Amino acid sequence: GNDLVQNSISRRASLRTLSSLAGGGFRLHQRGIHGEMRLFVSEGAPGSLPVLAAAGRAQGRAELLISTVGPEECVVPFLTRPKVPVLQLDSGNYLFSTSAICRYFFLLSGWEQDDLTNQWLEWEATELQPALSAALYYLVVQGKKGEDVLGPVRRALTHIDQSLSRRSCPFLAGETESLADVVLWGALYPLLQDPAYLPEELGALHSWFQTLSSQEPCQRAAETVLKQQGVLALRPYLQKQPQPGSFEGRAVSNEPEEEELATLSEEEIAMAVTAWEKGLESLPPLRPQQNPVLPVAGERNVLITSALPYVNNVPHLGNIIGCVLSADVFARYSRLRQWNTLYLCGTDEYGTATETKAMEEGLTPQEICDKYHAIHANIYRWFNISFDIFGRTTTPQQTKITQDIFQRLLTRGFVLEDTVEQLRCERCARFLADRFVEGVCPFCGYEEARGDQCDKCGKLINAIELKKPQCKVCRSCPVVKSSRHLFLDLPKLEKRLEEWLGKTLPGSDWTPNARFIIRSWLRDGLKPRCITRDLKWGTPVPLEGFEDKVFYVWFDATIGYLSITANYTDQWERWWKNPEQVNLYQFMAKDNVPFHGLVFPCSALGAEDNYTLVSHLIATEYLNYEDGKFSKSRGVGVFGDMAQDTGIPADIWRFYLLYIRPEGQDSAFSWTDMLLKNNSELLNNLGNFVNRAGMFVSKFFGGYVPEMVLTSDDQRLVAHVTLELQHYHQLLEKVRIREALRSILTISRHGNQYIQVNEPWKRIKGSEADRQRAGTVTGLAVNIAALLSVMLQPYMPTVSATIQAQLQLPLPACSILLTNFLCTLPAGHQIGTVSPLFQKLENDQIESLRQRFGGGQARAPPTPAIVEAVATGAPQQVQVLVDEVTRQGSIVRELKAQKADKNQVAAEVAKLLDLKKQLALAEGKPLETPKGKKKK
Repeated sequence: GNDLVQNSISRRASLRTLSSLAGGGFRLHQRGIHGEMRLFVSEGAPGSLPVLAAAGRAQGRAELLISTVGPEECVVPFLTRPKVPVLQLDSGNYLFSTSAICRYFFLLSGWEQDDLTNQWLEWEATELQPALSAALYYLVVQGKKGEDVLGPVRRALTHIDQSLSRRSCPFLAGETESLADVVLWGALYPLLQDPAYLPEELGALHSWFQTLSSQEPCQRAAETVLKQQGVLALRPYLQKQPQPGSFEGRAVSNEPEEEELATLSEEEIAMAVTAWEKGLESLPPLRPQQNPVLPVAGERNVLITSALPYVNNVPHLGNIIGCVLSADVFARYSRLRQWNTLYLCGTDEYGTATETKAMEEGLTPQEICDKYHAIHANIYRWFNISFDIFGRTTTPQQTKITQDIFQRLLTRGFVLEDTVEQLRCERCARFLADRFVEGVCPFCGYEEARGDQCDKCGKLINAIELKKPQCKVCRSCPVVKSSRHLFLDLPKLEKRLEEWLGKTLPGSDWTPNARFIIRSWLRDGLKPRCITRDLKWGTPVPLEGFEDKVFYVWFDATIGYLSITANYTDQWERWWKNPEQVNLYQFMAKDNVPFHGLVFPCSALGAEDNYTLVSHLIATEYLNYEDGKFSKSRGVGVFGDMAQDTGIPADIWRFYLLYIRPEGQDSAFSWTDMLLKNNSELLNNLGNFVNRAGMFVSKFFGGYVPEMVLTSDDQRLVAHVTLELQHYHQLLEKVRIREALRSILTISRHGNQYIQVNEPWKRIKGSEADRQRAGTVTGLAVNIAALLSVMLQPYMPTVSATIQAQLQLPLPACSILLTNFLCTLPAGHQIGTVSPLFQKLENDQIESLRQRFGGGQARAPPTPAIVEAVATGAPQQVQVLVDEVTRQGSIVRELKAQKADKNQVAAEVAKLLDLKKQLALAEGKPLETPKGKKKK
């Protein structure tokens, strides 16, 4: 083995590395001395993770020699198989169970044993490890992904999450980290370090895992064992493990191999085939169309809102995916389930943002509202967003409802009056509302923080706390003056809020980030919140002495949902004062969470008028553009009004934005990735399958669906598709929109493989039995295509309608999606004309769009020395280098996406860095020092 510490004194660098690896607590000797403790670990052996993390706990209480050995080295003389990690005690005895070694280190550090920790260790050995071994084997050795990997461990992960939530403690055995935390963290880290396998709905598990992973001993252990290769570092170890048998709870594989299909029970197959054979008769009658849509007693009534976009700008792709598009998918899905669904949105038109924009454009605030309301409505129409109403907040109903809620809060003693220090611009001769002020964030130092909130750290700010404040209108430095204002007494409402959250959060689909944001606000204690502003454009404050003020936009913007509904129907209270019968889903980006999950609920609870409050708060992270942020002023990124000018259909934009939806972490729009996903997933996978299935019906059977005689293999496929359909339903019911899209693509892949294996184009030319087989394969394939057209409807409504028209799918089958796969195109059904669904995106086309939306921001003038060096022709040289950097960046991203050989990736990265250096010199910019490797 490679025993790092047995080498000569010249290897001091290695010794220092090992010392840091052990948490800095142990003295490492430069030669082995009999009688001291020795810890044997191996790179790529998962058990080494927790023992190295636990070693950091003993902090100098013992002398330890750490040796890295090969996985094949027999350290323990009396074991027949190699085993690491191993701890050789100073007595000469060996510990070779991971949890036993960890326990020993914890005992050294003074830990007192307790029953709960021992119970967790028993559970880890008997329940977690078998499930985890299966998941890691499928992922690393068999190359499987998604639910195939997560399926075996989902129950165990849910158990940990529920235990943490139930006890409301940050760690498994209490308020402080225990042996159980380190052992379970070490076991789970190889899998969960990839966010794709840390389910977003398990918020407590997420928080626990992040807390442990950020600790230094754990980070060092991970670096040592996984060597920056992630889970792939375990491959040599896992390849030597026996293949796990079928595992309870395993989901459908991405590839319908014979072995995978065999894991279905005979009962599951029989049930799926029975449902399939019932066909269209299984479908319930269509819900009658209501206008207006109103709640119905005894039915599932779903009320869906998208955060109201400010009227002062054009939404970019990030705004669209964060709010309206995500909500639209869920609204369309709800209607397919025959739930009684109302989906509303509108423009948020009051406040400083509108006044600022009006000044910029030389229009009145009302003219700005009219102009941008129409722009927003047109954009969402093009993106096929299926609002029941798209309204606005500048209406008499908004004034009436907002003033009513305020009066009720005032009467019940939840409104305070106070004099506040406020920024006043002497040059503009007025108090500055939040959005008229910009400065340095007092918390994180971000230089473009607004007067109400910092976009970087997300903290709420009082404008006078800003460092170096500036008036956004004239750029002069404002002064602090006093002004009387009204406050919502949040501390007085805090207990009601906590009681409501206690009833609402368990069993709800609040996203983990929303739960975390609200918890952090409550942890810090609520403070009174100012609800008035010195502005003209807003809802007037109906109180003597405050006639010159309006309500703060974030007090009344959320009331906009109520007033928009009131403009849709005079029976709006049946939706908004009916919490017993209405399920409210609210969609937003994470920066809107405090106002929807805290400020508005407090206002509604204080008003004591039985308001419907949010049941499911769905917040996304942020979508970035390529390697930076969207910026209208710098021309960076695609904005809603530009998407249609690209020539790429709205459904392709919808598909790609939903494919990269920032559910658990920020994600980035990439032109290269959009091309890859269009050409591989849509054109070659989904489009190819649907087109082939329809073409075979037209070409071989005269446009009529042939007779189907299902073999046992066909029946297994029916059951397989049924399971994937049920998984799709489970995910969408939990509003896991991005993951559910993968189920559609998985079914399509199964269909392509089924056609490929059975070759109906050959069988149709053979014997009678062969022709019958070709008919069965074709009939089953075209029915899978029909199912896909309905599953696709929430994501790509135009493509869905096109497939349904080509297949002449009966109307009930287009409008209802059950949890079983049905034969909706029986033998003898006539289909229509079949044609391709998607077009290939070409590199040149994408490259041209990348350059068009890449921004034309002004660059800093080069220094005189650089001007001499670059001489004439510099702009052309810069442009050539910009193009080279862009191209090389695409190559690197593509290789990383394909998980190419790391040496090949490193060579291309080196080329990219060299090109960037040349570009920096050509632009006269200082050379940047290389940054550390960024985590994905």
